[in-house]
Amino acid sequence: GPPRPCEAYRAEWELCRSTWHFLHHYYVYGQRPACQQWLRDLLNCRDWEQRRSAEAQRSLCESEQARVQARKHTLVWTLRQSPPADWHLPLPQEKDE
Repeated sequence: GPPRPCEAYRAEWELCRSTWHFLHHYYVYGQRPACQQWLRDLLNCRDWEQRRSAEAQRSLCESEQARVQARKHTLVWTLRQSPPADWHLPLPQEKDE
């Protein structure tokens, strides 16, 4: 069967379209949340369950894989390959003014 129950896709789609989520997403990212993919996933999930559609199955699996990849690669900062050259020096002392 589908990777998640179809109800989960419906819930995600409704959450995505909620006023609170819209405002939060717009505030954080400066753009509207993209809810169309959740709707496509919901429709593909129902197609897979009801008609055993191979195309819907492929689409839904690709969408889930894209979500996993997106989560894996969103680092908040770039990881260093080595420490800074001056890491061992004492920190500069604040001057009393």
